[in-house]
Amino acid sequence: MCDDTGTLVSTEWLADHVHDPDLRILDGSWYLPDDRRDCLAEYSRHHIPGAQFFDIDDIADTKSDLPHMVPPVDVFTSKVRSMGISNGHQVIVYDTAGLLSAARVWWLFRLMGHDHVAVLNGGLRKWFRENRPVDDLPARYQDRHFTVRRRSCFLSTIDDVRQASDTCRSVIVDARPAGRFNGTAPEPRDIPSGSIPGSRNLPFGNLLNEDGTMKPGPELVGAFRQEGVDLNQPIITTCGSGVTAAILSLALKVIGHQCHSLYDGAWVEWAEANRV
Repeated sequence: MCDDTGTLVSTEWLADHVHDPDLRILDGSWYLPDDRRDCLAEYSRHHIPGAQFFDIDDIADTKSDLPHMVPPVDVFTSKVRSMGISNGHQVIVYDTAGLLSAARVWWLFRLMGHDHVAVLNGGLRKWFRENRPVDDLPARYQDRHFTVRRRSCFLSTIDDVRQASDTCRSVIVDARPAGRFNGTAPEPRDIPSGSIPGSRNLPFGNLLNEDGTMKPGPELVGAFRQEGVDLNQPIITTCGSGVTAAILSLALKVIGHQCHSLYDGAWVEWAEANRV
């Protein structure tokens, strides 16, 4: 897969550019509560040189009862400016899993109008395996000016999903594991498992290689088609809480799909709204 500074870049690309003055690197690691991992502590112990920690639970709508919902524009702007990120910077996001939560950060920047953002393919796992340098030094940058140009078309609400479910004018694709989608395995939160009526299931792991990198374009197309997804239709991606849905969104961008959005409330919101 070729390097594309709007979707995915390789560890080789980042190693060649890691000291570029117009580059900002973000560690967007996140795990489910049951994993009991402290991503900030892990970042503090070792990270790619120059990286800053992007906490999706902090840079969020903290007034919402739903987890890590899209932050208000002023919150996102303030946080990003304090990281020394301007509209002219190239942003590279990675996570410690390989490719898990970094795609959520990528999608969030794109939602806010910033196209110069890519995910490190294979993440810190691949970087480590290749014996590339890490450090424990805090990254410090001066505040920079950042202007948000929010694209509402990248975001779907529960009303949008209800309409898609009723009319089938958009395909809803769920990134959760099959058991949670089918209702045969429990959710990690206190909600029933199951699926949105009419939705398709494409577990995000089906889009990844064993090393945590994303599969090449033709295999991504095949994965969507295998689950009955019509790539000629608009697509709404979803998952448990809006994190791994962004992996589907990233894959759709890689294969050139032009009309897709992410359901931010995801199964957490849907299950609560339809609880019997």
